[in-house]
Amino acid sequence: MRSALTISRRRRCGSTRAQALRSTYGQAVTTPHPLISTLGELRESGHRRREVKAEIRDNLLARLAAGEPTLPGIVGFDETVIPEIERALLAGHDIVLLGERGQGKTRLIRTLVGLLDEWTPVVAGCEINDHPYAPVCRRCQALVAERAEQTPVSWKHRDDRYGEKLATPDTSVGDLIGDVDPIKVAEGRTLGDPETVHYGLLPRTNRGIFSVNELPDLAERIQVSLLNVLEERDIQVRGYALRMPLDVLLVASANPEDYTNRGRIITPLKDRFGAEVRTHYPIELSDELTLIRQEATVSWTGGLQAEPIVTDHLLDIVARFARAVRESPQVDQRSGVSARFAIAAVETVAASAVRRAAVAGEPVPVARICDLPAVIPASRGKVEFDDADHDSSGRELEILSHLLRQSTAASFRAHLAGVDLSALQRIFEEGATVETGDLVPADELLRQVGPFTGLAVILDRLGIAEGVENPGLAAAALEFALEGLYLSRRLAKDEVPGHAVYGA
Repeated sequence: MRSALTISRRRRCGSTRAQALRSTYGQAVTTPHPLISTLGELRESGHRRREVKAEIRDNLLARLAAGEPTLPGIVGFDETVIPEIERALLAGHDIVLLGERGQGKTRLIRTLVGLLDEWTPVVAGCEINDHPYAPVCRRCQALVAERAEQTPVSWKHRDDRYGEKLATPDTSVGDLIGDVDPIKVAEGRTLGDPETVHYGLLPRTNRGIFSVNELPDLAERIQVSLLNVLEERDIQVRGYALRMPLDVLLVASANPEDYTNRGRIITPLKDRFGAEVRTHYPIELSDELTLIRQEATVSWTGGLQAEPIVTDHLLDIVARFARAVRESPQVDQRSGVSARFAIAAVETVAASAVRRAAVAGEPVPVARICDLPAVIPASRGKVEFDDADHDSSGRELEILSHLLRQSTAASFRAHLAGVDLSALQRIFEEGATVETGDLVPADELLRQVGPFTGLAVILDRLGIAEGVENPGLAAAALEFALEGLYLSRRLAKDEVPGHAVYGA
């Protein structure tokens, strides 16, 4: 089996019905909703009403008891963040996630939707998803009083029970909670009629999960509107005498306050969140690699018949590079380096291989060391350098290039330490030079080096079983060995953008 990442179009095509029905949050729609259409039928079925936090708690306990992943698709948090989230959910707490950019906070929040029941009954046509047993809006209360057991019931899938709002400067109380609808007033209703209220995003997510991303960016006067939601579990709209108990799990994300100078979470609101959970970047290199494999994808059009291949040793270099940048003293540690940095880097490397294959006519695009320099300019905008470090000013690309070389050398030591490369080195000692670059085909690179003892060992150490038959994979392994010899000062290298020449 090829030890490589194949960045595939099949993820986007969805060739089967199951793939087409797969939801945004990693849960497949496996069953149709129950064939129950009235309140009377719902009672006869034995359906039991639960509040959303109790529903999540029950489903979480069932997964824990069965030994199943509670938050599938979340990488690197198994021993740290996930246990804290589980305890918060079991306690019925609203949660605020604190962490630097690109630590998977939004992804984690969206994954919580999988802990809801797949289908839940609502009063048909209700704007705020009232449960037929206990409607809270005037419209549904009147409908149940009039129709009784014949009250129409519809079913809402868990994906539709999630609401999300990015805290932007123009966010208003009306957006979150609600406001008077002038159209309903113009239709003849009086201003005192609660049915003139246009509900905001939060009440429309009643009986579900609502997320506020980047909560500190929400103006403090707007944050005040959430106080009642978190404590008294109701809403207030202008001067209306509304007592509308909301059934919602509220989850917010935020950057640490020492970094986000644009705002803060007001103290009364912070006090009302039951749990504060701090996220982090992947601690282990293996988690970083798993995250890249899970998230990396690329789109392109053309006549190529094969997907681009990024071998494991190149993935390892990119993962080490992301961690090196993250730990660099020249980089602003308060800002962090997002996991998207490594994901975008792998996609750029794959795209470089696709470009070479299109120009050189290679049947299978395989990424090589020569594709890595393309990552530097492409990723510059994802890194914030420390303004206090005057030595790094104007040297950002140089610093990134140095860290990439360090990461390549570390990967070379990890994969090919102890491998006898003297036969390869001897070719250059005899006067040979080898030119490579992002448009040099694999066949041409292999022709310049010629056969030598030890290539099979290199392929074996890199886990590339098909390398002997596939020129692209063999060239990727060979170029990695050449770069490792250069970085360990056993070969020379002259380099200009797009080209490099190895020699003695």
